[in-house]
Amino acid sequence: MAVPRFGELHQAEPIETTIAGASAWRVGYRSADVMGSEHTVSGLIVAPQGGGSGRPVMTWCHGTTGLGNAACPSAQPDPARELDIYFSERSTAQIDYGIPGLARWIEAGFVVCATDYQGLGTDGVHQYLVNRSNARDAVAIVHAAAQMDLGAGNRLAAVGWSQGGGAAAAVSELDDEDFGTLDLRACVPISPGVTAASAIGLPAGDRASLPDPSAPPDAHLLMTVYGHAAAFPDLDIDQILTPLGRRMMDAVWDTQPVHHIGDTASRLFRLRGPLMHANPLAAPEWLGAIRAGSAAQSRPRCAVLVCIDEFGHGTVMPVSWQEAYAKAVGDLGGTVEIRRYPGADHFSVSTDAIDDVLAWVVAVLS
Repeated sequence: MAVPRFGELHQAEPIETTIAGASAWRVGYRSADVMGSEHTVSGLIVAPQGGGSGRPVMTWCHGTTGLGNAACPSAQPDPARELDIYFSERSTAQIDYGIPGLARWIEAGFVVCATDYQGLGTDGVHQYLVNRSNARDAVAIVHAAAQMDLGAGNRLAAVGWSQGGGAAAAVSELDDEDFGTLDLRACVPISPGVTAASAIGLPAGDRASLPDPSAPPDAHLLMTVYGHAAAFPDLDIDQILTPLGRRMMDAVWDTQPVHHIGDTASRLFRLRGPLMHANPLAAPEWLGAIRAGSAAQSRPRCAVLVCIDEFGHGTVMPVSWQEAYAKAVGDLGGTVEIRRYPGADHFSVSTDAIDDVLAWVVAVLS
């Protein structure tokens, strides 16, 4: 699927960073979604200071933040920083943002690209958990970096966490035209949100309970429905959301990050009733769209390292979902390695695993 302006750099604004030996820019560039529709994307590029050439590139795929501009990582204060988690005692923002191990990536000589994804900081509803759309944004920003004088070479690694784990997984399955001369050698999905594998790994009883009228729907589920409707216009969102759920999502998608959406949904549910009246996994057209936008569809073009958080059997992404992705990719003929982190929950695994991830990537790219 060739897109003439895929990766075209529109702007590069220098920004401050506290990362030693690094320079950073907030960029705007062109990308395209899973259906080939073009869009503008924002993001960050961070590179070692000084001259250089043939530097390896790591494209970072961030975790869930939301559906609109209120959830844009690069618009946060001091965005070119180490990852800061919303649920940590240090957090002063409403979303997780930053890049885990950023100082170490820079010290190791990497140019680091960090897409915001389409819709987060730019026009339109973000195509949440449409892995292939998110993945194309993560590759297009690498092409944009090549248009700057940063010494970026063609050796590439994709690393992502949570939603971004699904995006990184999908990067390894994109088409040759998306990469051009880029040489993707390593892919690291950390606690990956791979939509198709999540459906495979979801027990039948849990799958049936998704639109449970006795409980408020999870914000991630509401965002998945809304984001897939944005990616696949033929889907009927009113088939899944009640009129109350549709009104709420239409009102909040651009102004409330993920946890705010969850709190709003919980309150409205208690006051006024259900927000969903159908299960997207039970509707053939919805399940088909979810699979079409997902990773775990074809053999990865590079080695894959899956990092699994095991505390509490997976606190956000069940271990069974993560293992379902690894098995699916192995069944497709991929080279997959798994590393497990028994003491890490979904939010700590991205930093707990980063030393292993960096060492593995450096070894694979060498």
